[in-house]
Amino acid sequence: MSTTAARRGERATPSMMSSVGLVAGREITVRMRSKAFLISTGILMLAVLASVVLGGLASQNPALTQVAVIGTTTDAASSAVAASDSLEAVPADSLADAEQMLRAGEVSAIVVPTEGATASANPVTVIGLDQAPSDVVGALSILPTIELLDEPGQNPFLIYLVAIGFGLVFFMSAMTFGTTIAQSVVEEKQTRIVEILMSTIPVRALLAGKVVGNSVMAFLQIVAIAVLAILGMVVTSQKVLLGTLGSSVIWFVVFFAIGFVMLAALYAATASMVSRSEDVGSVTSPVMILVMLPYLLVILFNNNPTVLAVMSYVPFSAPVGMPMRIFLGTAEWWEPLLSLAILLLTTVLTLALGSRIYSNSLLRLGARVKLSEALKR
Repeated sequence: MSTTAARRGERATPSMMSSVGLVAGREITVRMRSKAFLISTGILMLAVLASVVLGGLASQNPALTQVAVIGTTTDAASSAVAASDSLEAVPADSLADAEQMLRAGEVSAIVVPTEGATASANPVTVIGLDQAPSDVVGALSILPTIELLDEPGQNPFLIYLVAIGFGLVFFMSAMTFGTTIAQSVVEEKQTRIVEILMSTIPVRALLAGKVVGNSVMAFLQIVAIAVLAILGMVVTSQKVLLGTLGSSVIWFVVFFAIGFVMLAALYAATASMVSRSEDVGSVTSPVMILVMLPYLLVILFNNNPTVLAVMSYVPFSAPVGMPMRIFLGTAEWWEPLLSLAILLLTTVLTLALGSRIYSNSLLRLGARVKLSEALKR
């Protein structure tokens, strides 16, 4: 009986994995019950879906595409353009004048009669700037020969939109969940609930559970946004854009999943150094800057290969920089793997550093804990 009583009086200590699971489950449950979180997530997802759908609808109802035409109104080029209901011919005196109009953006392409042996098979040649003008080629009733004035490249406006998309989703998700983690840590410390939690589970399990729970929620949000965007492109028949953007979206999800773990650890560690909610903003401001910089840089330098190359290897900006380079086609096959390895190593080191700061600061109330003191054993 004494043995049974002793067993009944013992308090079962949960393992490290079960402790992490308990904390992570609690974090997920709290987020799912938060109306503010659900509303903000719904608005973000609707905004992404609406932008994709509206872009598809606009592309399905285009205005007349202007093309430069050289020669008489009876030649093959003029006749092919006149036979199309979606093309408008803009006369040009010479090929040099037509090229000038194309580079200035006054026309979408140049249509000229084909010369030489291929004229019988392809009587018309379509000249584009740096990519094949698919809208012009599709509008012609005959199969043309395609030529480009410059090396192939992406549409600058599309590059800008993709840069805003990657930067905004990264910024909003990281800020939303990072701020939530910081507020949660300070609230538990301020109300001294953390003392009760630490009497049951290890402090490292508490940190790991918070990081895992919020990382899972952030990852699911990113996946949901990616799925919505892909479905929107499929429904609106934007298959060309889907083929171009698909691989970069997948890499963005992978990089974000690992990068957010690093940011979550930093948010939790820095927030543990203060005891009042009013001080959270000041202590987490360096982490907020790290989140904001990739968003600003990718918008300002979305077509700058040097800046994007540097961003793709810096751990805090790699989740935005590397997917942009993959979309632009400027990254070699091994570069995403190398960047991902650097991000993984940095995340492991950040978790170790954040765990030390969190453990040394969590039970210290009152004045803000200095970083040098938080790093001491």
